Amino acid sequence: MDVIKEKLKLLPDNPGVYIMLDKYGNIIYVGKARILKNRVRQYFHSSEKPEKVMKMVENIADFNYIITATEIDALALENTLIKKYKPKYNILLKDDKTYPYIKADMREEFPNFSITRKIKKDGCKYFGPFMGGISCKEILDTLQLTFCVRLCHTATTGKKRECLNYHIGRCLAPCAGKVSKEDYAERVKKALSFLDGNYKEAETLLKSKMFSASENENFELALDYKNKLEMLSKLEAKRITTLNRYVDADVIAFATNGLYSAVNILVTRKGIMQGGSSYALDEAHMTDGEALTGFIVQYYQNHEVPAEIICEEFCEKELLQNYFKEKFDKAVEITLAKQGDKARLLKMAKQNAEEYLEKSIDKIKHKDDMTVNACTRLQELLSLKSYPRRMECYDISNVSGVDKVGSMVVFIDGEADRSSYRRFRIKTVEGANDFASLQEVLTRRLSKLNTEEEEKFPKPDLIIIDGGKGQLSAVKSIFDGMNIDGIELISLAKREEEVFTLYSDESIKISHRDYSLKMLQRIRDEAHRFAITYFRNLHSKRNLQSVLSEIEGVGKVRRMALLEKFGTLDKIIGASVEELASVEGISTTIAQNIYDYLKENL
Repeated sequence: MDVIKEKLKLLPDNPGVYIMLDKYGNIIYVGKARILKNRVRQYFHSSEKPEKVMKMVENIADFNYIITATEIDALALENTLIKKYKPKYNILLKDDKTYPYIKADMREEFPNFSITRKIKKDGCKYFGPFMGGISCKEILDTLQLTFCVRLCHTATTGKKRECLNYHIGRCLAPCAGKVSKEDYAERVKKALSFLDGNYKEAETLLKSKMFSASENENFELALDYKNKLEMLSKLEAKRITTLNRYVDADVIAFATNGLYSAVNILVTRKGIMQGGSSYALDEAHMTDGEALTGFIVQYYQNHEVPAEIICEEFCEKELLQNYFKEKFDKAVEITLAKQGDKARLLKMAKQNAEEYLEKSIDKIKHKDDMTVNACTRLQELLSLKSYPRRMECYDISNVSGVDKVGSMVVFIDGEADRSSYRRFRIKTVEGANDFASLQEVLTRRLSKLNTEEEEKFPKPDLIIIDGGKGQLSAVKSIFDGMNIDGIELISLAKREEEVFTLYSDESIKISHRDYSLKMLQRIRDEAHRFAITYFRNLHSKRNLQSVLSEIEGVGKVRRMALLEKFGTLDKIIGASVEELASVEGISTTIAQNIYDYLKENL
């Protein structure tokens, strides 16, 4: 604490980011501050603090800070460092799903429509997100059925043969020159209006087509039109009648019980409620406003930034508005709704957040037992010298020495960090020698330490090997040969789930009910799954190349083109001649050869 006291005296008045470290040098918290001196000192004053903050402060052994030019820069840097170091006491949105949008490619002479999950500044128009029970695919299908716009990416230059969609009245076949640019543009205009929430014309057209199909006794098609009309009714029912038709806003509410927190987001686009999502937060934040700001910054790394965000009054309004302007070049209105329709929406989101928090508390506590607490328990049971924050586990997979591969999976604070997983193709080992393969993988991985690549391959606290004393000894010889120090090494034998360490010839048996053993089993099983998946991919691709090499006219370049297009042999076998011919470098004649050969021989 003497070191901390001296550092506190030297803190500047500038904005910046502070970084809290535990006794092992691990980064456990990253925060931003408008004035570093004031904010960091608050943690070490005797004043009352949130329970989560108190727990975090107990583990602080040191801190560092980075001065920034503005508080906005501090906010951006905080987000970057959180994603990089994944601190124990910060909010980290993992595997956050993105929602689908409909994309209108207005750069094309004859614009096409498709589904995407990424919005880019590319001259296209995007509509969505679609997240509340209405399928994006169903809306796109309605769009084509009603306005006959194209969903394909076929080039519209040159004369082509019209496809099936033209013959069943779903497309005007601009690629075959069956419609003028002006007539198609009119259809696109109506389709864009439909996506903007104007459903009347689509409803009229669908009813007309439904009655026509019914009169012609095409009852299956008539039923399809009827289903599309019902979907439009559902969409219209989601419109918030008291809201302006052009309101694009996210409503964000925060709930906390002092230890755990939750956020609910309701998404409205064109005055229509698209749906909502809830998130459990587990951060050592000093104020609710800081927690909410941290969440918002992370959330909009992966989601569309709306024109308006409706929040509670403790939201850091000015900071967020300046952040969105500077980092996204977008003017976002942060509305602190206190009355009217927007306040009612905020109240609805608040109720959702409170309900989600109440239902999630036991789940959050169980997650702590399965992760962070399990790491602490493992340190005690195995007498490890340091807390095993970053754990790496390795596995080898092959069949009779063919397509040998290795996997490395990473768990941080007891949770899988899939972005850090790595795969290895064994290069130097002949035959099915798992010991030698494991040694090759570990040698290649450990050689990254103390090099420029250590940024991508940080030093682990604990390496876990699937196997018994033999596998442990094989890896220990690599450690000795490379003078590896400061990394703990254990192995987990599958039959009795015994743990072997370097400190004893005897194994350690952990109770099967103990969360620390369950965590070791999870990381071991994940390494095995990851290795098997990589092996199967390589094996299937090798078999695919072998089969294709037997077909006349299909050389290495064309095999690679087919592989890139279809990925698996099953998909190539199921492809039509037209689909095969769409692959670059494959003519209709060669496509027919491929098609005939696969049908006759497989």
